[in-house]
Amino acid sequence: MERVQLSARQLFMLAILFEHGSAIVIPLGVDAKQDVWLAILCGMALGSLLFLVYYRLFTYYPTVPFTSYSQQIVGTFFGKGIALVYVLYFLYIAARVLRDFGELLLTFAYPETPLFVLNAVMMLTIMYAAYKGIEVLARAGELFFAFLYLIAVLGFVLVIVVGVIDIHRLQPVLEEGWKRVFKVVFTQTLYVPFGEMIVFTMLFPYVNERKKVKIAGWLAIWLSGINLALTMAMNIAVIGADAVSRSTFPLLNTIQEIRIANFLERLDVLFMIALVIGGFFKISVFFYAGVIGAADLFQIKEHQRLIYPLGLAVLLLSIAIANNFAEHIKEGLNIVTIYMHIPLQVVIPVLLLIIAAIRNRHM
Repeated sequence: MERVQLSARQLFMLAILFEHGSAIVIPLGVDAKQDVWLAILCGMALGSLLFLVYYRLFTYYPTVPFTSYSQQIVGTFFGKGIALVYVLYFLYIAARVLRDFGELLLTFAYPETPLFVLNAVMMLTIMYAAYKGIEVLARAGELFFAFLYLIAVLGFVLVIVVGVIDIHRLQPVLEEGWKRVFKVVFTQTLYVPFGEMIVFTMLFPYVNERKKVKIAGWLAIWLSGINLALTMAMNIAVIGADAVSRSTFPLLNTIQEIRIANFLERLDVLFMIALVIGGFFKISVFFYAGVIGAADLFQIKEHQRLIYPLGLAVLLLSIAIANNFAEHIKEGLNIVTIYMHIPLQVVIPVLLLIIAAIRNRHM
């Protein structure tokens, strides 16, 4: 591991930027229709409990990352297998988010530019950040955190001033009861973005204020959940639940509704800035976790040696992952959730925590 230190404040800001990531621009939990904000808040509540599992594992092994203590919990053979699976998982999700980023830029701003070029430019920036290390990335997060919130507040105020919000579009609340909401929670909003906090088990050992890790993580999850719920509620109040469910990027459609006196319009640039900032930090955290996890697993002292080959692999995977964006989204909802998110975010961490608790009780 790098000999660097992160403060609890830096962890909090990095987690906020990570949680927003691509979640703020994609149609998150839209199957819940006008109750999507409830589905996000319920996912946030359950995600907080899931984060407690990750934190408890960290308290048993506070000086090593997840890929190391998984070997201490279940033995070297099975532990290395689990560590390898998580390294591949982190890199795969980095490739998926990179594809989200590239497709959006392709659709919105650069329709004539090859997807490979857009993804390559982003990936080169991320590789450079990973080469500089997590401390540099966290300091950059402190700078962009305030900037991103300024953009968010400005956009929200403008939407209210324009008067395009119709609160009645959020009604009726719980039209089909809690069943539809819980279905979305347990198939979507629990895992993206809240369950993805599993990646921070690779970063917790860097934090110099270990007692503050839990509160920093919980605050990040709660604030992110409230922000995402407000954003999706605003999208529905502006363009309607049906339009949101059909839209590829509902926040973009909402921002395009801002027109003031035929003068202040075309504020899509705000959406672009939020996308680039959030996408950069989310991909960077996943990629960095994959790199240091591989370095730890294969006992490579300098993780920088793995950045270029793994970065190239993520770039190529982001292109090969699906033939088109519709296939990419379908794969994410129907395959990744069942075969990756549920076992790797929930099942394995809970089992490891149970085994770790038993082992430490008898030591």
